[in-house]
Amino acid sequence: METVRSKDGTTIACDRSGRGPALILVSGAMGTRADAAGIASHLASAFTVIAYDRRGRVDSGDTQPYAVEREIEDIEALIAHAGGSARVYGHSSGAVLALRAAAAGLAIPRLALYEPPFIVDDSRPPQPDDDVERLEAFVAAGRPGDGVAYFLTDSVGMPAEVVGHIRQGPGWPGMEAVAHTLSYDARIMADTMGGDPAPLRQWATVTTPTIVIDGSKSPPMFKSGADAIAVVLPYAERTTLADQDHGPAAAILAPVLIEFLGR
Repeated sequence: METVRSKDGTTIACDRSGRGPALILVSGAMGTRADAAGIASHLASAFTVIAYDRRGRVDSGDTQPYAVEREIEDIEALIAHAGGSARVYGHSSGAVLALRAAAAGLAIPRLALYEPPFIVDDSRPPQPDDDVERLEAFVAAGRPGDGVAYFLTDSVGMPAEVVGHIRQGPGWPGMEAVAHTLSYDARIMADTMGGDPAPLRQWATVTTPTIVIDGSKSPPMFKSGADAIAVVLPYAERTTLADQDHGPAAAILAPVLIEFLGR
């Protein structure tokens, strides 16, 4: 494990592997650098891969008050640690954070986004406007598990009975441990989950070459969102991974990332 210090003094933990151009992996909700180990191992032949714990997770600090800008500064610190420039791959809400980092002008020569969870049509119900407040209320009440369950049912769309089974599994304590960061991801998503594609136009000035990826077995909202952001971004390529869903197989995803990010 290595650490970097973000602009506000927060320590960010990361793992570095491989060799070649720097590539930072940005995880989605509740994801950790350990969760990124699989895709990192498949990318290490082509890149110096940096997987990190986003602030508030596992070995990284969590200086308050939270703001999305602080997470962008965390990526900026990682880029500096990597040598001043780095390609970035983001998954789910991590893809939106990566996009916000590119829009902020960070030194990101190429960008890859996997299924940013935009809701731009009626393919699923919109997220409630008070999503942040609901998630924060569960944590404030000492009910992090209920916050995770709310996220998995209302945001992810899992059936309650499936979440009940997950809650009995060995991975649940780790999910509860980062439940307080779910509201961070809700803040990152902001107004992009309301069923209207208009908020995505804020990224029309992002000129970073970008590939937008979804899986053919994912719920329709991911295709709609990927299509919508690919139209907005002026230098975007669009591709779909056959037989993959929101958790794509590393062996299937890695060649696509290597081909595009390695250009």
